[in-house]
Amino acid sequence: MHLQSRQIEAFRAVMMTGSMTAAAEVLGVTQPAVSRLIRDFEAVLGMSLFERRGYQLVPTPDALTLYGEVERSFIGQTRIAELAKALKANAAGALRIAAMPVLMGGPLPRFVARFSREHADLRVTLVGLSSRLVVEHVLAGQADIGYADLPLDPTAIEVETYPIAAVAALPSEHRLAPKTVLEPADFAGEHVIGAPPGSLFRSRVDAFLDGVAYHNFINATLAQATCTMVSENAGIAIVSPHATENYQGRGLVTRPLSVRIEAGFACLRAKQRAASALASSFTDAFARYLRRWSS
Repeated sequence: MHLQSRQIEAFRAVMMTGSMTAAAEVLGVTQPAVSRLIRDFEAVLGMSLFERRGYQLVPTPDALTLYGEVERSFIGQTRIAELAKALKANAAGALRIAAMPVLMGGPLPRFVARFSREHADLRVTLVGLSSRLVVEHVLAGQADIGYADLPLDPTAIEVETYPIAAVAALPSEHRLAPKTVLEPADFAGEHVIGAPPGSLFRSRVDAFLDGVAYHNFINATLAQATCTMVSENAGIAIVSPHATENYQGRGLVTRPLSVRIEAGFACLRAKQRAASALASSFTDAFARYLRRWSS
């Protein structure tokens, strides 16, 4: 059996319009051409599709069954064409982004708001997860883009790093505020608000403050919560600089550290799946947005 697409198009047009003449107008051909296509289609199928009753064409039961399948096929083709058009316009589907908490509380939502204004049809889902779960979501195809803490195993994921040096966050009137750079000894006797014990960033801070006698009564998962408490004089902290953006001049100041503490992260994408044009556009633009903090 060798079906031709033109025969199927003619059959569909006749079913939709109810006559050979109207179908010819839809297809932009002559009425005899449509009649010939229908005859050839019936011959290939080995069945009669229409009964001629005077000037009327009446579909047979087989034709009605066949038309249902043909229509589903054409709807599928239409959807594919619409999707391709949307992909070309960078407007198809949704971006699913999984990110570690420090980004969810500040720069990432701000950038998504800006990016979405430039892409009217964009739909974004933001999910805050631990770095380990971010990696799992990317590998499982549950996230198109992931942002997680360093270091990472690049075996199954593409990793683009964004190195950022941590800073000290202080109440604006704190005794250490006049200093230009803070050393580990400066933290002696201070109330230091920390990241959760056992976290990668906490281990880096602990290494920086090794041997220093300080107080640690408060720990917070979100760096933005830490900054709020610093601005309220609950203590001092070591945080990523982008977490402090909304607090500068509002009871909080930052100072660099004498020893670098890595507060950067990585952009993750699964190697086995090609990135969409939209995902690439987003990650490139977000990388440019982050340059103010890169070091």
